[in-house]
Amino acid sequence: MTDNLLFKEDYTYKDSVCRIISDTAQGVTTAKKSIVYNYQQLEDYIQIDQTFVSSFNPTLVPNEPLVAKLMALAAQKANVGPMAAVAGVIADLAVLDMQKVGCKVAVVEDGGEISAVSDRPIDVALAAGNEPLSKRFGFRLDKFPIGVATSSGRFSHAFSFGDAEAVTVFCKNAGLADAAATAVGNVVKADAETGIAAGIKQGLNIPDVLGVLILYKSKVGMAGKIPQIIKIGESSLIGR
Repeated sequence: MTDNLLFKEDYTYKDSVCRIISDTAQGVTTAKKSIVYNYQQLEDYIQIDQTFVSSFNPTLVPNEPLVAKLMALAAQKANVGPMAAVAGVIADLAVLDMQKVGCKVAVVEDGGEISAVSDRPIDVALAAGNEPLSKRFGFRLDKFPIGVATSSGRFSHAFSFGDAEAVTVFCKNAGLADAAATAVGNVVKADAETGIAAGIKQGLNIPDVLGVLILYKSKVGMAGKIPQIIKIGESSLIGR
């Protein structure tokens, strides 16, 4: 369907639960094909490297497939297992394929991890389960490319060693943001001041992380380059 001259579609393929936004119908079709292709490439690779899916630590970087290579590279930077980057990398590759067919707006959210290139601002909501601030505020993205990822120790299906309601990380790609959000979330624990300080330090020590925002025990901490924070309404393009 269209929304302010944009095409928007929710799409699920196995564990990838996505929202796709484009300025062309072809862009949406291309993104869906990309998600399926790269998901299948990853499944095939995992059959020959079981440690890739089970490790909580960085693994060797394969030359191919590209999806596994990018996941492993992001994991090395963030010092986590490669599966911590899966949703972000799937989104990045879909956006790259959308650009190849001429899209000026190419936005893919996969399970809350967002990869975006756009010729206009994009509003995104921060989701943190049933927390009072969940989906009440978000960010106006206006510098692209950008990757946004949110990890939670309480509400996410992904594994976390920490207790944060939400850790949101901003990078130039969603794969690194995804891995970095996991790394930051892992150290957010104990009292609010200690947990937030540890998370911010962890995030800013990861190469190419632009900014970090942490919601923990109803307190918010942030550092680095954070997009404009906005009140979220029904018109926001991303935010389940």
